[in-house]
Amino acid sequence: MATLEEITVGSSVTGIAGNEPVTIVAVQWYGTNVIEITYKNSKGALGTQLLYREDEAEIAVKDNSLPWSFDADGEQMKLASEAYRISLAHLFDPYLAVHTSSVEPLPHQISAVYKEMLPRLPLRYVLADDPGAGKTIMTGLLIKELIARGDLKRCLIVSPGSLAEQWQDELRFKFHLHFKILTNEQIESAASGNIFSEEDLCICRLDKLARNEELQEKLRVTEWDLIVCDEAHKMSATVWGGEVKYTKRFQLGRLLSNITRNFLLLTATPHNGKEEDFHLFLSLVDPDRFEGIHGNSQQAVDVSDVMRRLVKEQLLKFDGKPLFPERIAYTVNYDLSPLESKLYSDVTEYVQEEFNRADKLNNERKTTVGFALTILQRRLASSPEAIYQSLRRRRERLEHRLAEERLGKRAEEVRTDWDDYYDDDLPSEEQEELEENVVDHASAAATIAELEAEIQTLKRLEKMANQVRMEGVDRKWEELSHLLQDNEQMFGEDGQREKLIIFTEHKDTLNYLTDKIRSLFGNDDSVVTIHGAMVRDDRRKVEELFKQDKGVRILIATDAAGEGINLQRAHLMINYDLPWNPNRLEQRFGRIHRIGQTEVCHLWNLVAQETREGFVFQRLFQKLEEERKALGGKVFDILGKMSFDNKSLRELLIEAVRYGNDPKIRNRLNEVVDHSMNQDALRKLIEERALTDDVMDVQSIMAIKEDMERIEAHKLQPHFIEAFFVEAFKNVGGKIRQREAGRYEITFVPFAVRNRDMQIGYGEHVLNRYERICFDKAYCNVQGQAPADLICPGHPLLEATSDLIRERMVDVMKRGAIFVDDNDFGMDARLLFYIEDAVQDGIILKNGNRRTISKHIHFVELKEDGTATSAGYAPYLDYRAADEDEQKTIHTWMRSQRWLCSGVEDMAKTYAITNLIPNHFSEVKTRKEMMLTKTAKAVKERMIAEIQYWDFRAADLQQKEAAGKTNAKLNSKLAARRAEDLEARMQARLDEIEKERRISPMPPVITGGALIIPKGLLHSLMGVGTPDLFGYGDRQTIEYAAMKAVMKIETQLGYRPKDVSGAKCGYDVESFIPDAMRKRLEAYALRFIEVKGRSKGATTVTVSKNEILTALNKPEEFILAIVEVDGQQTHTIYLKHPFRNAPDFTATSVNYDIQDLIAESEILYQK
Repeated sequence: MATLEEITVGSSVTGIAGNEPVTIVAVQWYGTNVIEITYKNSKGALGTQLLYREDEAEIAVKDNSLPWSFDADGEQMKLASEAYRISLAHLFDPYLAVHTSSVEPLPHQISAVYKEMLPRLPLRYVLADDPGAGKTIMTGLLIKELIARGDLKRCLIVSPGSLAEQWQDELRFKFHLHFKILTNEQIESAASGNIFSEEDLCICRLDKLARNEELQEKLRVTEWDLIVCDEAHKMSATVWGGEVKYTKRFQLGRLLSNITRNFLLLTATPHNGKEEDFHLFLSLVDPDRFEGIHGNSQQAVDVSDVMRRLVKEQLLKFDGKPLFPERIAYTVNYDLSPLESKLYSDVTEYVQEEFNRADKLNNERKTTVGFALTILQRRLASSPEAIYQSLRRRRERLEHRLAEERLGKRAEEVRTDWDDYYDDDLPSEEQEELEENVVDHASAAATIAELEAEIQTLKRLEKMANQVRMEGVDRKWEELSHLLQDNEQMFGEDGQREKLIIFTEHKDTLNYLTDKIRSLFGNDDSVVTIHGAMVRDDRRKVEELFKQDKGVRILIATDAAGEGINLQRAHLMINYDLPWNPNRLEQRFGRIHRIGQTEVCHLWNLVAQETREGFVFQRLFQKLEEERKALGGKVFDILGKMSFDNKSLRELLIEAVRYGNDPKIRNRLNEVVDHSMNQDALRKLIEERALTDDVMDVQSIMAIKEDMERIEAHKLQPHFIEAFFVEAFKNVGGKIRQREAGRYEITFVPFAVRNRDMQIGYGEHVLNRYERICFDKAYCNVQGQAPADLICPGHPLLEATSDLIRERMVDVMKRGAIFVDDNDFGMDARLLFYIEDAVQDGIILKNGNRRTISKHIHFVELKEDGTATSAGYAPYLDYRAADEDEQKTIHTWMRSQRWLCSGVEDMAKTYAITNLIPNHFSEVKTRKEMMLTKTAKAVKERMIAEIQYWDFRAADLQQKEAAGKTNAKLNSKLAARRAEDLEARMQARLDEIEKERRISPMPPVITGGALIIPKGLLHSLMGVGTPDLFGYGDRQTIEYAAMKAVMKIETQLGYRPKDVSGAKCGYDVESFIPDAMRKRLEAYALRFIEVKGRSKGATTVTVSKNEILTALNKPEEFILAIVEVDGQQTHTIYLKHPFRNAPDFTATSVNYDIQDLIAESEILYQK
C-alpha cells in the first residue's frame, strides 16, 4: 500500500499496469484526493490514469534502495525469458523459415528472401528470376518469415487458374501453410457476404477477379498484409499510338497494390521488348516513380531496388557449379509418303479456301473460324488418326447444323475470350475442351448451299484420311520409332532404356501413340499418359509413377503436363507435335530442365520440312542451333519473347499455310526468320531479359554458406523450441508425452491456451488434442505412422502457449532473479540485462506511434566497475537458479552493495546508448537514405516530365480554343487539372519520403534482468571452501594453454582458425576449411570447436546447455576438443558426435566422464 503523496516524478510504482513496475513521468493534483499520473512502462510506452484515495490499497511505491528486487523464481525466469526470445525468434534465428520448412533452399533463393526482400519491408517488389528457379519456394520462405515476425496474418495469392492447385500443394507440403482456393461456391456462401474478409490465407484465380467487378468491390474494402501475384506479366498494360491501353488485369493489379502493405509480383518475363510497357508494369509497385508515358519512358531505368532478375546461366549451387545442365536440341526431318502428301495438300487447300471466306465475316466470327481452321491444320500435321477423327467430328457436327438450318433454327455460335487462349491463361483441360468444341462447330459457310458444299468436301477429305490411316503408312511415326530403337541417347550406360517424355498437341494422337509404343515395346505398363481431361489426383499419380516406377519408361503427354508438373527425373524429350505458341515450347523444355536435373537435356523436334508450317519450323530451328553455338543455352529462354517482323510465330505460320505455295512469300518468310534470329537481335533480347545487373558469383555464394552455417549452430529449431515448449505446455496445464523418437502426443490442451488462440490466433485454430506433434521437420512424416504437426514459430499452439507464459510471468522479468554461474570461480558479481534497441522513421501508424523499422535484442552483462560484455544468445540457460538458502544470503549481501541499490538500469542504458545504438542507427540510416534518395530522384524526374507535358498541352489547347478549334476528348481546363493533380500527387509522395527520412534511434528498453553470482563469490558468502576443479593449477592458465594448443593444431592441419570464445556462441574456435581441403565444394566450410582444458589426471568435463545444443544443431561440424595440460605439455583429442540427447529444460550443464565420452564418440584426431 502507498499514499498518493508518495507518488512522485521518477518513482517506480506497481499496481497500475498489473504487477509490472512503471515509472512516473508527471503528476497533476486535482484537490486533495485525486491525482492524474503520466507513466512509462518497461517498453517505453506512455499511459495516463486518474488515481483516487480508494486506489491506495492496490498500489505500491518501490523502495529506491533496491529498484530490482531479484526475488523472482529462477526457473520461471528462464521460462519467461525463452518465451520472450521465441516471440522474437527472427532476431535470434535469421533463417528461421529455412529451418522450419521442408525445403533445402539454393543460394539464389536464400539471397532473394534474406538479402533482397526482407530488408525492404514494407515490400513493393518484382521477383523476376528465370522459369524453374523456384519462385514458389522463395515466396513460401517470405510468407513464413513474415508470420514468424508477427507481420503477416492475411495473405492473398493471385495466380492463373491452371497454377492455383500447384500453389496450394507446394505451400502445404513444403511450408505447412494451409491456403484455401476460393471457389464460386465459397464466394456465394460466405456468411458475411464477403469471402475476402472471412479467409485470411487464400488463393484466387486471376481472371475470376479481373472479370468480376462485384468481386473487386468486395476486395476493395479489405486490407491485406501481403498480396502475391504469380505470372504478373499478364497484368501489364500497353502503349499504343501514344495512348495507354489499360487492361482489366492491369486495373486489378492497381487495386491489389492499393489494399496491401506488402506487394510481390512474380514473373519470368517482365519485359516484352517495349520500354514503355515495362515502365507501366513497374508502376504497379510504384506508380509515382514509373507511371506516365511522357518524358523518359523510352529510356531504360535503374530498377535494382524494386526488382531482382537472375537468368538460368547465372544460377549456381552451393558448390559453385551451374545449377542447370546444358541443353541440346535436334531437328528430325522426315518426308511424307505420296498418300500423306496428297492428303496434306488437299486439307491445306480446304483450310486456305475457308480462310479466304472467313475474311469476309465480322471480327468475332472471323476469329472463331480462323481458330478452328488453325486447329485443323495443326491436327493434320499431328497424325493420320488426329486429322481423321477431327474431319469426321467436324463433318458430323456440320451435318447436324445443316439439319437445324433446314428447320429454320439458327445454330448457336461459339463464344470465348480469345485473349485468354492466346495468352496461355486457360487451364489445359479448358483449352483442350475449347479446341474440340470450336474445331467441330465453327464454319465460314453463310448459306445452306455453302454448308452443303463444305460437307461434301469434308466427306472426301475424311475418306482420304481414313485411307491413309488404314494403310498404316505414317512416316512421322516411323521416324519416332527409329529414334526410340536406334538413338544411343535413349539408352543408359547399363543398356537400360532412359526415361523419356513425348509431347503431343492432341488427345487423338496421344491415344494413337500410346497403342503404337506399347505394341513396339510389348509392354503396356512401360507407357503412361497425362492429358487435360484427367483430374488433378490422377495426374499426380501418373507423375509419381513416372518418377518412381522403374518399369515406366515413357510418358506421353499433352500440354497439361507442361503446367506445374516437375519431370526432372527424365532428361530426354521429344516434341512429336510442335506448338504454334513458342511459350509452350519453352514451357515444355522447362519441365525437365529445372532444379534437380543433373544430366544434359536432349530435345528432338519432329518436322516435315516439305509442309508449309514445317518449312518455317525447319528454318527457325536451323537458325536457333546456329546461334546456340554462339550464345549458349540462353537462346532457349527467349523463344517466347521473339517476334517476327512484329508478328507472333502463330501469325507467321498462318501466313505460311495460306500463302506458302508462292515462292516470293516463302523467300520473304525466310528473310523474316533470318532477320529475327540474327545474333544482334538475339543478343538484344538476351540483354532485355537480363534487365538488372544481378549476379551471383562463387564468392557471394560462399559468404552466404558461411553465414548460414554460423546461424545454424544456434538455430532455435528444433532443440531450443522443443525444450521450451514441453516445459511451458506442462506449466500452463497441458498434457504431453513422448511416443516415438522426436514425436509427442498431446492428450489435453487447456482452455486457457485455446482461449488465448481466439484472442491472438490466425490461420489454423488450436485443437483440443493432437495425435502427434514434432519439432524436427524430419519427423513430420514417418512411414507407417500418423503425420505430425510441426511445432515452430508461427504455429498457433506454440504462439498461444508462449503468449500465455509471457502474460502470466510479465512481472518476473522486471523483478529479476538470482542465477549462479557454476563455471566461474571468480569474485565479481554481474548484472545480466535484456536490452531492446530500435530505430524508427517519421511515418505515423494508426495507433499514433512512429513506425519501427529495425529492432535488435542484446543480452549484456555488467560488472561493478562498469565494464560490459556480450553474454551470447541465451545466457540464462547456462546458469542455475539459486536455492532458497543461497537467495537469503545473497539478498543480505545485496543490501550492502551500493552499485546494486541505485542507477542499475541507468548503467545498462548508458552502455546501450554509447556502444550498441550508434552502430545500429548508422547501419539503418545509411541503407535507408540510399534507397530513399534514389526513389525521390526517380519520382521527381518522372512526375516533373508528366507535369510539364500536361502544362504544355493545356497552353496549346487554350490557344487552339481561342482560335475556335476545340478538341472533343480533351480541353485546356482538363489538361490543366491533370497537371495540378500530378503536382499535388508528387508533393504528397515527396512529403512521405521526407517522413521516411526522419530516422531516429528510440531510447533503449530494459525488458529483463538477473543478478549473476559466480561460484567463487557464492562459496565465500556461504562460508564454504572453494573446491579446485582441477586438483592443482590455475584455471585460467590451463584454459589459455588449451586454446593455444587447439589454434596451433588447426593451423598445422591447414585450416584457418579464429578465437570466438569472447562471443559466447556455444563454441570457442571457428575454423575455416579452405576449398582445396573439402571433399566437395558444397560440403560445410566451417568447423566449430569447443575447447575444454583439463589438468593432468582430471576425470570429468562440464559442458553447458548452450554448448550441447550447438553440437546437436551442427552434428557434422561440431568438435569437442579435450586438452589435458601438464605444465608445458598438452595432449589433445578431437571428438565428433560427443552428445546424443538434449538436456532437460531445467538443466544448465552436464558433467561427463571423459573416458565415457571418448568411448561413445568418434575420435577425429589425437596429439
